[in-house]
Amino acid sequence: MADAKVIPFDDDRSRGSGAQRSARRRPAGAVARRKGESALVREAPVSPLPGQPPVMKAAEMPGQGHEPGATGPAADGPVVGGGSWDQRIAGGLAFLRRRLTGDYEVDEFGYDKELTDQVLMSMVRPLYEKYFRVEVKGIENIPSDGGALVVANHSGTLPLDGLMMQVAVHDNHPAGRHLRLLAADLVFMLPVVNELARKAGHTLACSEDAERLLQRGEVVGVMPEGFKGIGKPFSDRYKLQRFGRGGFVSTALRAGAPIVPCSIVGAEEIYPMIGNAKTLARLLGFPYFPITPTFPWLGPLGAVPLPTKWTIQFGEPIPTDGYPPEAAEDPMLMFNLTDQVREQIQHTLYKLLVQRRSVFF
Repeated sequence: MADAKVIPFDDDRSRGSGAQRSARRRPAGAVARRKGESALVREAPVSPLPGQPPVMKAAEMPGQGHEPGATGPAADGPVVGGGSWDQRIAGGLAFLRRRLTGDYEVDEFGYDKELTDQVLMSMVRPLYEKYFRVEVKGIENIPSDGGALVVANHSGTLPLDGLMMQVAVHDNHPAGRHLRLLAADLVFMLPVVNELARKAGHTLACSEDAERLLQRGEVVGVMPEGFKGIGKPFSDRYKLQRFGRGGFVSTALRAGAPIVPCSIVGAEEIYPMIGNAKTLARLLGFPYFPITPTFPWLGPLGAVPLPTKWTIQFGEPIPTDGYPPEAAEDPMLMFNLTDQVREQIQHTLYKLLVQRRSVFF
């Protein structure tokens, strides 16, 4: 496996040509329409006999199509947390039919909203609700519409904090917003993980993809510490690492999107990293190979995270739409805004640490 790396937002040289970037960020066949839909699917219905109502295709029948906001067993999938067993079974069968026939949508980045809402979020939610018992604060600071860039601290040896933040936005935002996470190259080099990340809405951590998502009005999540944060030793817990050269600030300025600082407490203790097998990490092509009190000593059992109590707090947004267009090229402004975001996250982390009663309760 090639050496993993994080692509800085403002380092165009490390991304290759435009064609290469397009190939990396778009899975084959991903288009912004129903998957497998031919040009005939959207033709006007025809009447077989004069005077009779037109014959409708299955995808056009009420309750059979993928219509936003639709409800009931035959709308967008299984009825989650409500309805009779008949409704749930009917919804599940309708969901399976759409998957088998290709009657579902993915966007140009490979994001599958239906699969994420009905399956992927349901798989992660027990970990979020029952295991880490995540408490969310300040969710109203994420705008109800338009683009926004959520900037968070990164920790925990494995990137579970990004997934928990994604569930927090998905399940708690009053406008039902979805968080599109930016991820490092390594995520898209791993089999299975690559496909799941694309389906869940993740994309490559580069300024072009981030800016396009923001201009489309998406909520984008980034963790500027990268591997420096997630792979730091346990002795440095809750001490923010360097935030790079401020590329995320430049991206927000170009899109005119507010920056929402996010502080996550609880992730640092799930895998206390007491050592790093650097030689083994180089052989495997990983940025680090963690040694914890349980891993690798207990084998697969050592990969089970500790059941810590989490708090995720979204801070007050920092507006960027008041700056002139050339502000995105001002290094001093980017440095000041980067430092402001970093200091706000660090201050909130200290505040949350003082308030929590215990690591596990």
